[in-house]
Amino acid sequence: MTKPKKKSRRWLIVVLLIAILGLVAYLIMKSRQKPKGEEVTTEEVSKRTIKETVTASGRIFPETEVKISSDVSGEIVKLLVEEGDSVVAGQILAKIDPEAYLSAVERGVASLNSTKSSLANSKAMIENSVAQKEQIYANLLNAQKVHERNAKLKEDGVISQVEYEQSEVNLQALQANYKAAEASLKSSEQSAKGAEFQIKSSEAGLKELKTSLNRTTIKAPTNGIVSSLSVEQGERVVGTIQMTGTEMMRIANLNAMEVQVEVSENDILKVALGDEVDIEVDAYVDTKFKGNVSEIANSAANASSVTGSVTLNTDQVTNFIVKIRVIAESYAEIVNAANRYPFRPGMSASVEIFTNEEEGVLTIPIQAVTIRDINKDEDGEEKMEEVVFVYEADTARMIPVEVGIQDDEYIQITSDLAEGAEIIAGPYSAISKTINEGTELRKKQEDKKGKDKSE
Repeated sequence: MTKPKKKSRRWLIVVLLIAILGLVAYLIMKSRQKPKGEEVTTEEVSKRTIKETVTASGRIFPETEVKISSDVSGEIVKLLVEEGDSVVAGQILAKIDPEAYLSAVERGVASLNSTKSSLANSKAMIENSVAQKEQIYANLLNAQKVHERNAKLKEDGVISQVEYEQSEVNLQALQANYKAAEASLKSSEQSAKGAEFQIKSSEAGLKELKTSLNRTTIKAPTNGIVSSLSVEQGERVVGTIQMTGTEMMRIANLNAMEVQVEVSENDILKVALGDEVDIEVDAYVDTKFKGNVSEIANSAANASSVTGSVTLNTDQVTNFIVKIRVIAESYAEIVNAANRYPFRPGMSASVEIFTNEEEGVLTIPIQAVTIRDINKDEDGEEKMEEVVFVYEADTARMIPVEVGIQDDEYIQITSDLAEGAEIIAGPYSAISKTINEGTELRKKQEDKKGKDKSE
């Protein structure tokens, strides 16, 4: 019984050895049959129209939107509009409690009347001073004549020295009184001028108070739609005369809309006024609208800090705000009685700005271009150059190229590269790293079932 068991084990070992040897032989044969060379895809150099674009995202805003704030502080006693209402210039929107401003106007009127009364008193004093001056002047003339007679009479010995000196003293007193009368008249005239200035000041103050009273009635400065309403009737607002003030509402012209986007500093120099733009709004799926670049910011959006000083930190991304006017004709089809204004302020949007276009130029796929160290400058340092690899006789030939504009898929070739030349278009990992001049290649193809197979 022991001998058959040993015999069966030997046969089992022999079978296993034969199976292992067969598997090894099969693997050797498969390894010998595996095609050589880097597996790649190719594409011919051909002429196309290239449209260079800059993509960005942002939000929709009205081109004209006016923030309405009250110039005076107080309680809102009337609120006559609601969000979404259409308004015209001059229409009353709200009223602030006017009682305090009415009292101020009454005080201003009383102050003006008081200054007018002071002017009337000053004019009366002027007339009185003029009369006194004329009376003193008449007495002065008479005293001069008397003194001249007394001088002759003294020479003739008719009157005494005492009488002569008395007439002289009387003349000097009248001269002093005349000067005092002139000074009093000038003082009265100055008082009258001061009263006139007080009247002008009171009139200006009264005008300001009346203006504040008128500003308790909030009116629409322009035609439009109440796009935002931030207050309710009964709330108190702070006037802009004292500080920033309370924003009450916004009036926007929703017939003229724009998209504001942020463009990076690397792309902003490509953008120009008037560039055509394709606009996609998240609210309207699979729909593109047309626009034009209407404004480009000269300063970066994050160039200044909160305190107003320039931020020198370069860690942040530097963006510039670009405004794009939405062409009304491009969304005319979606405007109807129920949807008069299809775009709402704050809607999200993405844009493609067409910055340049070249027709009928040589192009290749973007991923076909890579960088290699192929030359050295005068100092012996390596210089990086853009190159492509041409597929020739199952090998790679490296050719330096110069490139122009590009779109999402293709890039323009501005150097000498023959149209129809077969260049290596993929995979990018091989183009950028493993393929070099003279590298053996093989094309990747698809079989009838759509699966890849190699030549």
